[in-house]
Amino acid sequence: MKRKHWALPLAAAIALPLALTGTAATAATPDPTPTPTTCTYSPAVPADNFKGIPVFDPAKAAKPYHATLRTSQGAITFQALTDKAPCTTFSFRFLAEHDYFNRTHCHRLTTQRLYVLQCGDPTGTGSGGPGYSFPDENLTGATYPAGTVAMANAGPNTNGSQFFFVWKDTKLSPAYTPFGRITAGLDVLQKIAAGGEDDQNNPGDGYPTLPVDIRQVRITNR
Repeated sequence: MKRKHWALPLAAAIALPLALTGTAATAATPDPTPTPTTCTYSPAVPADNFKGIPVFDPAKAAKPYHATLRTSQGAITFQALTDKAPCTTFSFRFLAEHDYFNRTHCHRLTTQRLYVLQCGDPTGTGSGGPGYSFPDENLTGATYPAGTVAMANAGPNTNGSQFFFVWKDTKLSPAYTPFGRITAGLDVLQKIAAGGEDDQNNPGDGYPTLPVDIRQVRITNR
């Protein structure tokens, strides 16, 4: 799911992902090295609720973990794909351990053709970011079945803090880094989806009717 680009005016910012328009998306070039010894996190704007820029630690990045998001609609837990997307999972862990996602909300729900809940923006507008960006990874052959956790972006190699949960099998071009697999709470997402959204972007694309406030993200090493 493309996030709204921070620099664009609102009218342009709410453009739907290319997968909804029928236009082929241009996928980023996959990183040929699945487990890099380093990752590049580049300063970028905006820097909302800035917590610093991660310094990649290969040993820590390789450690498996689960993340549990305690939301106002229930808990959602996913297993981080640290072996397939180490740069992405290291960034998510960095932000979670610095309470970046706490007291934020999921700002976008899609219920037609794409089936995702998008979160991770502290501004709640779809335009926010953590103050850095990093490249795509794990895109070769990427698919997005129900239970996938993947990065939202504003184009190739523009990952920041925004991500999405897939609540029903969906078809997207392989341009969004898959970095997690839901292990508990898919029913929570389906409940949120059943509640609908307000169509503020387009039919089937808007703010979720059932507010999804992220109260805490907890990382467990397992």
